[in-house]
Amino acid sequence: MSEAPRISEAEWRVMKVFWAKAPQTANEVVAALEKTSNWRPKTVKTLINRLVKKGALRYTKDGRTYLYSPAVEEAACVHAESRSFLQRVYGGALKPMLTTFIEHEDLTTDEIAELKRLLDKKGRK
Repeated sequence: MSEAPRISEAEWRVMKVFWAKAPQTANEVVAALEKTSNWRPKTVKTLINRLVKKGALRYTKDGRTYLYSPAVEEAACVHAESRSFLQRVYGGALKPMLTTFIEHEDLTTDEIAELKRLLDKKGRK
């Protein structure tokens, strides 16, 4: 899969449908998004076309039907978006972001243990 392009919030919603199940036709994605949005079919198809142009989706033609699949992995997009957020909001500095989240969010005992495990693992490298 290729490098993650910048995608909008609306495009994220479309990509999540493809990451959950692929390949799919545009009409299948329209049907899936009808349950959670009030978007018109044309809107969804426009978003799909944008994602193809950005390289986030690819397609194959099966007769008169186009089957779309992700061209990028969800994890790559999440990582790219996380880096973008970190740069925009915290000037690229990780420590202030972590401090903000840890001080202001309610964390479960399991979440705290997982964070400690990850930090210990990172410290051993």
